[in-house]
Amino acid sequence: MVEHRPLRDLVAYAILIFGVFIVVFPVYLAVIASTHDAATVVNGNMPLSPGSHTLENYYRAIFIGGSRTSREPVGYMLMNSFISAIGIAVGKICISILSAFAVVYFRFPFRKTAFWIIFVTLMLPVEVRIYPTYKVVADLQMLDT
Repeated sequence: MVEHRPLRDLVAYAILIFGVFIVVFPVYLAVIASTHDAATVVNGNMPLSPGSHTLENYYRAIFIGGSRTSREPVGYMLMNSFISAIGIAVGKICISILSAFAVVYFRFPFRKTAFWIIFVTLMLPVEVRIYPTYKVVADLQMLDT
């Protein structure tokens, strides 16, 4: 049975809208801050309306870089992340196809166990493998080479 209680619905929607405001306002503030010059943001008297340095700031961040936290332009970092993601996706697909072929068409002992081991390792995200990979590269003295 569906109950129609307009006051209860109004209170629920008001709470949800307030929650959305709490989540969205910092993002809005960050976007607005990116359209002002650094002095306006640092002084603490930043208005809540967009500034006039939008294209200049975004061009500098994407193509030139050179801020205090990151010397590299964001464009290079995005390209690096894109190439890494494509490489990982293609690698996982190739391994999945080869292992699926072996598990389906060949009969061997512990075939189901091999399937589940392959399946679980393919589900591991990259973040889980970052430290072991770094450790191997460091032990081989290949850092910064």
